[in-house]
Amino acid sequence: MLTDPIADMLTRIRNAHLALHKEVNVPSSKMKFSLATILKQEGYVEDISVNEGIITITLKYQQGKSAITGLKRISTPGRRVYVGASDIPRVQNGLGICILSTSSGVLDGMTAQAKKVGGELLCEIW
Repeated sequence: MLTDPIADMLTRIRNAHLALHKEVNVPSSKMKFSLATILKQEGYVEDISVNEGIITITLKYQQGKSAITGLKRISTPGRRVYVGASDIPRVQNGLGICILSTSSGVLDGMTAQAKKVGGELLCEIW
């Protein structure tokens, strides 16, 4: 039984990058699709597509190196982490992004600060 599907998604992406795979398949959900969409908007992945309950994420490489250096799950099912709009952290001194689940949907940290909404801090990506 899988207890943390977001951590599973991040681990699949991390392992695929380390193995230099071109794409990775993740079971589909609205939350995972929102996370993948943010990764595409921020330029960490090339493309995403959904087929028959599977999200296919095409990974991005620059000169043989992964566009994603690190992924870290912050809020877990056993320890939820919530932040206010003024407490949203800067990741790697502004070189990375954090992703939040807010009342306005799943947003990256900069968008959440601009909309002045806080929420559950899901993960950090750099």
